[in-house]
Amino acid sequence: MRGHQISQARVIAHVGDTEILTAVGALGYRPSSFDGQWAIKPDVPPPDDCEPRPMMNRHSGTISERMDARLANARPFWEFPGPEGSGNASLWIRVPEVLDISAAALAIIGDFVPFGIGQALGRRAGGNSLDNTLRVAHRVPTEWVLADVRVHAVADGFGHGLVHLWAEDGTLLGTASQSTIVRAHRDEPPTELEGDVKR
Repeated sequence: MRGHQISQARVIAHVGDTEILTAVGALGYRPSSFDGQWAIKPDVPPPDDCEPRPMMNRHSGTISERMDARLANARPFWEFPGPEGSGNASLWIRVPEVLDISAAALAIIGDFVPFGIGQALGRRAGGNSLDNTLRVAHRVPTEWVLADVRVHAVADGFGHGLVHLWAEDGTLLGTASQSTIVRAHRDEPPTELEGDVKR
């Protein structure tokens, strides 16, 4: 549906006759004098002072191999099982092949609620995404994006949370909310560090 300044769009992807994906979006720009930012960026070290996120065998061949991720306020997988976390975890992420942080790039970086679920539970656990909604706030140049994961609840086999996405200069780029099926991971030895992936 096309409006004066905002258009609402729906995309349905099929494999043969089987519907596999539905995406709904509201797109546009409305000039306004109203502006503000009230979310608070967590106080974490800069990316160069953070340890790379260790990769596991299950990351092989996935988009994780294309990301450089650093643990800003999170535990490596070998510390699990361990005590429950606060429900908050954060990591710096960059995608070296992506020169511009687009809405599509933010949607990928915002897909980290399953990571936060393992951090919150103190277990080698995560999940499969049931939905992912991205709300874009600002677009500013930034090499790294801080994914500030906030897990709200895990109950009846499902987990719910959101990710605040921050530029290095403290600008809130957007927020991604997500629900997942919660699953335990198989214990796996590490393969390589994401920070060592070819850039």
